[in-house]
Amino acid sequence: MNNKPLLAITMGDSAGIGPEVVAKTLIDASIYDKCTPFVIGNTEAMCQAFSLINSDVLIRQVSSVEEINTNAKTVDVLDLDNLDFEKIEYGQISAESGKASVEWILKAGELAASGQIQAISTAPINKEACNLAGHKDIGHMEIFQSQTGVSQVATMLMAGVLRVVHLTTHRSLRIACDYVTRDNVLAKISLTHDYFQKWGFPNPRIGVSALNPHASDGGLLGDEEHTQIGPAVEDARSMGIDATGPIPADTVFNQNIDGKYDVCIAMYHDQGHIPIKVHDWQRSVSVNLGLPFIRTSVDHGTAFDIAGKGIADHISMMESINTAVSLVSDSKLPGS
Repeated sequence: MNNKPLLAITMGDSAGIGPEVVAKTLIDASIYDKCTPFVIGNTEAMCQAFSLINSDVLIRQVSSVEEINTNAKTVDVLDLDNLDFEKIEYGQISAESGKASVEWILKAGELAASGQIQAISTAPINKEACNLAGHKDIGHMEIFQSQTGVSQVATMLMAGVLRVVHLTTHRSLRIACDYVTRDNVLAKISLTHDYFQKWGFPNPRIGVSALNPHASDGGLLGDEEHTQIGPAVEDARSMGIDATGPIPADTVFNQNIDGKYDVCIAMYHDQGHIPIKVHDWQRSVSVNLGLPFIRTSVDHGTAFDIAGKGIADHISMMESINTAVSLVSDSKLPGS
């Protein structure tokens, strides 16, 4: 009887490094000691990826979860027969590849929501390719949110002890600033608190970043700290949540690394992504909060400039799977 979690790995954009980092991860025997992984994607693309890394691993094409081999160390590919890989060029944006990558994501969400699999780890998609294919949701989290109909979600990046939940992710900076409201900040603090308690932190310490330089210098550089972020933090504290802020963004992330906080909340995409990637880009992982299933991801893009060359680094994919297995097995984040 197989008691290891069944984990779906979506292949990502077939013109990028997704298939390669998946292939490099799945030749590591330690993965199979922890879970039963399988790929949702294109069989030919995965065969080419294994060829790139000079691996002769056995690849099996399956048409359902029931066919997945839980005993042997083969790589099973759930192929939806939705892509002609011969028409795809490495490093080139195409609507065909974008369309297929979204359909693989939706299939994974369907399997996870119905309980047929225990977790999802995703390789990178190309947002331009998805848009060309007519999909308006920008990113995995937004696709899964639309699919499942949940109202409150968040992206958290983590690299070692540095963990950053984002108030907004795929918004232009001009628009992201409009989302810095008392209600939105409080909602993200509450969501973060609830998930961290579930993940093994009895009383999570949350550092909330400021939006403006120097936390606005008493209103000289903006007023969001005084009118929106500060009141949201006070609201959270009145609810018994250990939240602190607003803290200048050039300070709060180092404080998290030094152990003062268990997690930080960033106000927009780059404010949170930059410290994570500078701290430990190679091992950084993305985790979603709010979805009705476990979804982790690599913390990098499709890297079209090196696609098809066999030189992509797979460590983030490995860490993504390890994190997903930890959340399935004991509902704890690494380091909790």
